Amino acid sequence: MAEFVLVAGAWLGAWAWDDVVPELRAAGHGAHALTLSGLAERRGAPAGQQTHVQDVVGEVERLGLRDVVLVGHSYSGIPVGQAAERIGDRLNRIVFVDSSVPAHGESMASAWWQGQAVLEAALAGNGGDWAPVTAPECEGQGLTDEQIARFVGGCTPHPGATLTEPAVLERPLGDLPATYVKCLLDGPEPTDDVAGLLESDHWRLVEMDTGHWPMFSQPRELARILVQQV
Repeated sequence: MAEFVLVAGAWLGAWAWDDVVPELRAAGHGAHALTLSGLAERRGAPAGQQTHVQDVVGEVERLGLRDVVLVGHSYSGIPVGQAAERIGDRLNRIVFVDSSVPAHGESMASAWWQGQAVLEAALAGNGGDWAPVTAPECEGQGLTDEQIARFVGGCTPHPGATLTEPAVLERPLGDLPATYVKCLLDGPEPTDDVAGLLESDHWRLVEMDTGHWPMFSQPRELARILVQQV
């Protein structure tokens, strides 16, 4: 039996995994969805990127988990990738779900596709937080109107410091056992940094024919893929 620790991306909390957790448990595994500091029911708690790394490590230690599969979606691939090396032999595998990946000394902002200044300006214009995604921005991602409403309705602003603080890695990420789940409606190819990591013998690629939020659009298929990684 594996123990899945599930961390959703920006603006989301543990609730985002509500349709995935029962599927994992029905398959005989442990499933623990985590809300990061400053989000959802933890809104208002101080949070930087290393806070989020410690949230993940702390949850594994608090629950005494072993044979851990850390699942990081979107933004959360950055703290999850750092937490993976810090839990040592408790780790079974990392699964990055259409996510960013950490690079030592780099932040999400420094790798932002429009340039760091654009993201930092957006944060400054929203009181230091990253404003939640809107319904129109969810179009073309394989979501029904009902799923979009549920997703957007549950989002909370994302603490900006988590996007601008640099990652800290003690060893190459490619040395850790990992799976990258690429959601094809969000782009047919992994980003260059992910493509480089996929050259490692420790990494594998899985594709899903859905958009960036598969825990909403295809939760059963996502759960099936997660179970196959154990």
